[in-house]
Amino acid sequence: MAIKTISILGSTGSVGTQTLDLIVAEPDRYRVKALVGGRNVGLLAEQAKRCRAEIAVIHDPAALGTLRAALAGTGIAAGAGPTAVREAAAMPADWTMASIIGMAGLHPTLAAIRRGGAIAFANKEVLVSAGDIMMDAVAEAGARLLPVDSEHNAIFQCLETHNRSAVERVILTASGGPFRQTSREAMATITPEAALRHPVWSMGAKISIDSATMMNKGLEVIEAARLFGLASEAVEVLVHPQSVVHGIVCYSDGSMLAQMGAPDMHIPIAHALGWPERLATTANRLDLTSLAKLEFSLPDTVRFPALRVAREVLAAGGAAPAIMNAANEVAVAAFLARRIGFLDIVATVEAVLDRLGAPPANDLDSIIAFDTAARQAADAMIPSRAA
Repeated sequence: MAIKTISILGSTGSVGTQTLDLIVAEPDRYRVKALVGGRNVGLLAEQAKRCRAEIAVIHDPAALGTLRAALAGTGIAAGAGPTAVREAAAMPADWTMASIIGMAGLHPTLAAIRRGGAIAFANKEVLVSAGDIMMDAVAEAGARLLPVDSEHNAIFQCLETHNRSAVERVILTASGGPFRQTSREAMATITPEAALRHPVWSMGAKISIDSATMMNKGLEVIEAARLFGLASEAVEVLVHPQSVVHGIVCYSDGSMLAQMGAPDMHIPIAHALGWPERLATTANRLDLTSLAKLEFSLPDTVRFPALRVAREVLAAGGAAPAIMNAANEVAVAAFLARRIGFLDIVATVEAVLDRLGAPPANDLDSIIAFDTAARQAADAMIPSRAA
């Protein structure tokens, strides 16, 4: 097999580290061009040496000296700051993992898309906020988006390209998070530590909180509509606490094709890394005889209003998705800093949406402007909620 050149945007995060696990396991198949990290200089340098990357770039410009010192004598180039991040993302590569969390990943992901190739996509916030711009860039560059979120990867695996017109709907599953059976009243006293303890998946802090509020599933509904060209009503959500079935495609003949697997992100990452072939992984294999039952239920949008909010935002269109995402990022950070309560997260998002509405946003500058406005509005609301 030809050697595949790889870049990883967000290498020090959860998805990035698991991607590197797969790459270093078969060093003769891959050559790493660029690694991009956020703030963890030590881990980034260790990763770069481990996979013999050509360049390592840290987002924080102040960390450049530390990174250079850590890489001294290795022959690995070092860079820092937003411009260096975008330049690394634009470097020629056969396959790029785009896993920088939040809107911080917007420009690097667009840079990777615009130079073409395969883009393994693990940043739902960017597609939610700037979906039309992203998909237009994909079409213009002839790039290939390979979804990495377990649910969207599952749909991708089950979606028969020659039968797209026969798709009635798709179903995204949700574990229900750590508070699946918690009353709305009890949620008022939830701590960040409790919200970070996901019962099934091992994820970063932001996505763990989004899972606890079910905002993550709301973002995924919008992402699925963008990726697969579906109307909101054609994207369903079912709570499935066992996290064995990750996604289902329902066809007009009554068939339902489901993708199943252990709740391990190495599996969808490996699918994207090897596509159109399949890679061997050491992920746990499902033993169907050991599964007592598989449960499915409708989500409770009273206790978890984020899913309702996301569907309203998808219907509203314009800048509403970008506003929702930006307000949520600010609110989650405030909760993790103990400035607001758990229930204040989605309440803050709704308040920002009520204030800013769904104005038209037809270009990147508009999206960025409304993203900024939403963050400022959320920031202004946080002190009163904290009080």
